[in-house]
Amino acid sequence: MIVPAEGQLRAALSRFASARIEHDVRPTGRTSRALEDATYTLCVMTGSRTAEQALAAADALLEQYRADRAGASAKDKTLAA
Repeated sequence: MIVPAEGQLRAALSRFASARIEHDVRPTGRTSRALEDATYTLCVMTGSRTAEQALAAADALLEQYRADRAGASAKDKTLAA
């Protein structure tokens, strides 16, 4: 699987959340299509089959990005010392 860039993943999560909220508040054909599209995009980005799986995978990827940043920061401090 090609791993999405953090910014792209965060943008897809934001789009999914907005579509989900809008559809829950005022369900229409348009909001249903927007939610389906956002869900599909998130599933493709995470290599998942369902929204629940995609959200769990996205959480894991975001945690990995955070850990990578923390590791890089610690390495930079060690090199500077």
